[in-house]
Order: sequence, then C-alpha cells, then structure tokens
Amino acid sequence: MLKKSSQVALGGVVASLCVLLMLMTGFFPFLTYAAPALAAFLLIAVIVDCGYRWAMLVYLVVALLSAFVVPDKQAAMIFIFLGYYPVVKDYLDHHMKSKALQWIIKFFVFNLSILAAYGLMIYVFQMPDVMTDMGTLGRFTGLVTLLAGNVVFIVFELALTRIFYFYRHVFRPLFLRKVK
Repeated sequence: MLKKSSQVALGGVVASLCVLLMLMTGFFPFLTYAAPALAAFLLIAVIVDCGYRWAMLVYLVVALLSAFVVPDKQAAMIFIFLGYYPVVKDYLDHHMKSKALQWIIKFFVFNLSILAAYGLMIYVFQMPDVMTDMGTLGRFTGLVTLLAGNVVFIVFELALTRIFYFYRHVFRPLFLRKVK
C-alpha cells in the first residue's frame, strides 16, 4: 500500500485521465464504447496500489463528472453502470474459489448493469435512438445488442485479467518498485 499522500496523488491522476478519456467521446464519436472500457482499465493501478475503497472513490468521482460534463451521454452511462467492474472482478478473483460461480456472478452483474443502463437511457432519459442505431433488425435490436455485449464482455474480462497480471507482475516491479 502507498502512503496516504501517494494514494491521493494516484487517485487524482487516474481520475483526471479517466475524465479526459471520457471527454474524448465528444471529439471522436467512435469511442462511445472504447473510452469507458479504457477508463475502467486505468482503475487497475488504483485497485492494486490503493485498495478497493480508493478505487471506488475514484470511480464515483469519474462517474459523477462524466454524468455532467461528457457530451456523449451513452458513453457516460456505460461508465456509470460498468466503470466499477474492475473492482468487482478483482474482488471476486481473490475472494471466491469457484471459477464457475465467479463467471456466473460476473455475467449477472454485467447483464444487470447493461439492462439498467439502457433501460434508464430509453425510458427515463427518453433516448430511444440508442437502440435504433442497428437499423433493420427491428424488434430484435435489444436482444442482438445484449448478445453482442456478452461476447464483448468476455473479451473485456480476459483483457482485464491480463492487464491486472501485467501491472502486478511486470510494470509495477520494473517501474514502481521504489514507490511506497
């Protein structure tokens, strides 16, 4: 664990980088899904070096700022509803032995978050155009989107696993071994 001042500094730097990534969705619309994922990847440093509480605090700051200042509200909602996932993943990986149960919980959390995010966007914030982007699929748009999202979630999960490993076993020992 880092000293308190180092935790504050790391949290501030990661939060500002996450907000910057989220703001880039206004300049580059194709980052709607990639920017929230990249911002979530940045939380890995806070999780490993500062712990779950600091990581959740950084997530809350970025989620709150994203809700107010990010021009792409769909990207902001994706981060608000899934930006915390690296914390959940690391916690489950370290505190639950059954891999099958881990995957069931992870899929449940992902699907619940996605359904809540899109339900909120469509029915509360009146943004029905988020589901019409797929064109001629008609009434199957939601199902196709959810199935494609689950496939992407598997890739995201595997990428997180590898990035956690790289950060803990390669980057941190080589570059941050003297930081305490």
